[in-house]
Amino acid sequence: MDAIVKPWPKGTNPAQPESAQPSAARPSRDEAEAAVRTLIAYIGDDPNREGVLDTPKRVVGAYEELYRGYRESPSETLDRTFSETGDYDDLVLVRDIAFNSHCEHHMMPFTGVAHVAYKPVGRVVGLSKLARLVDVYARRLQTQEHLNSQIANAIEEILKPRGVAVMIEAEHTCMSLRGVEKPGALTVTTQFRGSFRDDPNEQLRFISMVRGNQR
Repeated sequence: MDAIVKPWPKGTNPAQPESAQPSAARPSRDEAEAAVRTLIAYIGDDPNREGVLDTPKRVVGAYEELYRGYRESPSETLDRTFSETGDYDDLVLVRDIAFNSHCEHHMMPFTGVAHVAYKPVGRVVGLSKLARLVDVYARRLQTQEHLNSQIANAIEEILKPRGVAVMIEAEHTCMSLRGVEKPGALTVTTQFRGSFRDDPNEQLRFISMVRGNQR
C-alpha cells in the first residue's frame, strides 16, 4: 500500500501548549524516590517499614509508565498516511477508545472512552494511530476539557482533514472517591472542527453513530 511519512519535525508537539513544557531540569530518579518517601512519612507511615521500603522505587517506575505521554509526540504518531482509499471522502470514526489519565488538580485518575472522527482529504491515517494519539495526551496530567481539545487540535493541524469531531466520556475519581463522592457520575465533553463545527447535521450524525444501537 502506498504510504507517506509527513514531513513534521520529529519530537515536536504542535498541539502541546508551552505551559506543559518543563520549566526546570528534570529531577533524578533518586530525588523522585526521596520525594515519595517524604509523602509516605507525611501521611503518617514509616518509610523504613518493610512493607513500604521499596514503594518509592515502585511508584517512580509506575510514574514512568503512567506519564509516558510527556515523552511522546503527536506528530510522530500521525505522520504515516495512506492514499489507497478508493476516493473515500466520508467520515472515519473510531469509537470507544478506552483511556486512563490523571487530573492535574489532584493527581487522581480519571478513566473513560474517547470517540474520534475525521473527514480525510485524499489520505487516511492508520486506525490504531488515532487510539495511540488519545494515549499520547491522556498519559499526562490533564483536565478532560484540555485532553479533548488537544486531540482535536493535533488531528486538525497534522492531518488537515475537512473536519474533526471528538467526544470524551469519563469518570473522575477526584469527584467519586473524595469531595462530593458521587461514583458513577460521567463528564461528557465534545470538540467539533471544520465541517463538523459548521454543520449541526454532521454533529448530530456523529453523535448518532457514537450512540448507535450497535453498542
